[in-house]
Amino acid sequence: MVAGELVQEHPRCDDAPEQIDISFKTPLDNNCVSDDDQYSSLTNGAVRETKQDTEALEQQISPDEKHAMLPGVKSLETKLYLGRFAVLAVFSLYSLVNAFQWIQYSIIANVFTHFYGVSSDKIDLLSIVYMVAYIPLIFPATWLLDKKGLKLTALMGAGLNCVGAWVKCASVRPDLFGVTMTGQVICSLAQVFILGLPSRIASVWFGPKEVSTACATAVLGNQLGTAIGFLLPPVLVPNTVEDIELMGHNISIMFYGTAVVSTVLFILTVIVMKNRPHLPPSHAQAVLPDCAPEDYSYRRSIINLFKNKPFILLLVSYGIMTGSFYSVSTILNQMITACYENQNLNAGRIGLTLVVAGMVGSIICGLWLDQTKTYKMTTLIVYILSFIGMLVFTFTLDLNIYLVFFTAGVLGFFMTGYLPLGFEFGVEITYPESEGTSSGLLNAFAQIFGIVFTLIQGKLTTDYNPLVGNIFLCVWIFLGIFLTALIKSELKRNNVNMGFDSKTLQAVPTECPSDKPTNDVKMQTSVSFSRETSL
Repeated sequence: MVAGELVQEHPRCDDAPEQIDISFKTPLDNNCVSDDDQYSSLTNGAVRETKQDTEALEQQISPDEKHAMLPGVKSLETKLYLGRFAVLAVFSLYSLVNAFQWIQYSIIANVFTHFYGVSSDKIDLLSIVYMVAYIPLIFPATWLLDKKGLKLTALMGAGLNCVGAWVKCASVRPDLFGVTMTGQVICSLAQVFILGLPSRIASVWFGPKEVSTACATAVLGNQLGTAIGFLLPPVLVPNTVEDIELMGHNISIMFYGTAVVSTVLFILTVIVMKNRPHLPPSHAQAVLPDCAPEDYSYRRSIINLFKNKPFILLLVSYGIMTGSFYSVSTILNQMITACYENQNLNAGRIGLTLVVAGMVGSIICGLWLDQTKTYKMTTLIVYILSFIGMLVFTFTLDLNIYLVFFTAGVLGFFMTGYLPLGFEFGVEITYPESEGTSSGLLNAFAQIFGIVFTLIQGKLTTDYNPLVGNIFLCVWIFLGIFLTALIKSELKRNNVNMGFDSKTLQAVPTECPSDKPTNDVKMQTSVSFSRETSL
């Protein structure tokens, strides 16, 4: 196999021959590949029938001879390192703290409106700023990830998260709402360098049979932070309306505790985080360059992604689902207090139930994908069940608060469990484009929909009632089901790994009629390739 080239999976027909030859040619110049099919440039070749017996060829050509025929072959040695778990753990933890800082205001919105003397819209803005900051900054953030690597991007995320937490510590005074807003803006900048990393960490550090689980675990850290953000603030900062000084003291404890933890995690990031392991974890990573080539065009990569029709459909459907989750999380306190009086603590517990159930869903979905590779089918089923969960949550919200715990858990299991599915599905249908770029665009659309949904649902909840706001989200999620069903599923990354794992895959020399020197080889396999069944 020639360096930089790999085998593409094709649907196998019923009357296909038992063996096929796939002939590959190395490009004769260093020009960039065409606009929207970098994957095809890595997998092009003419497929033709052959009568040669694969087993006979294996006996005739020794491994040493094969290697001698391929002087330009890139080493495909792979290895899994224990350090990958440390990288994953540190990232998950500082992602957790960042998510905690996102939701810590909204879940006790009534406390902060009283302490700072501002309207509930201003407190909602502390959550919305996370979404607003992400949209314009995702492009420079993903450029930094592609050009400078994982470590610098991770340090930016952990460092800004730490700085923002300490700025908030200086805002514990009723007249310093602007300072706490500044600290939240800095934390929102940190999020830009965090949300796009799960799929990159999973792909660069973890093997083919654990990559989806690793991505789900990385996303899990962010979800756990949201869960803790629902649980701890109502406990640490009770609504002591009669004692504003005690309220300020409680807020300072929460802020200082967050700052100390953020500092420790920044130090650990400096020590643990690396761009990539010494040897790649999978063949799909082995055939990619270790760093961006000189002729790499970030702009071209973005254009390629926007020309990918399945990815565009995924962008919109992922944005709808994740934006709905952001909106429900932000407005949850208002919904619960509108239906039940003096239930601030239970509002936090319901939010915790929502996210913890989603964490379980994420891990189960990740394990399922690693075993089955049925990305589209799993994504569509989870989307449909999320819609059903949203309907049940909407029409039972005001019946009984203990019933809300159950319905919120069901909703969270599917809605939050969808998040890593979208990341991994996006990587599969856009390979070999950068995982950071595809994940960044998915998150950008999630933030856009999150902003719009939060503003509209918040307005509908305030002016009418929570039922109207939730029905608004149900309509959009129903639309997302149809968009997901239209996605054409071609698992490009998985195809590469399957091709290399084939035991009968071999290289034999071919004749080249051209006078120009080439590194022609002929890939021969009797393995049938398949594409995930589309609905």
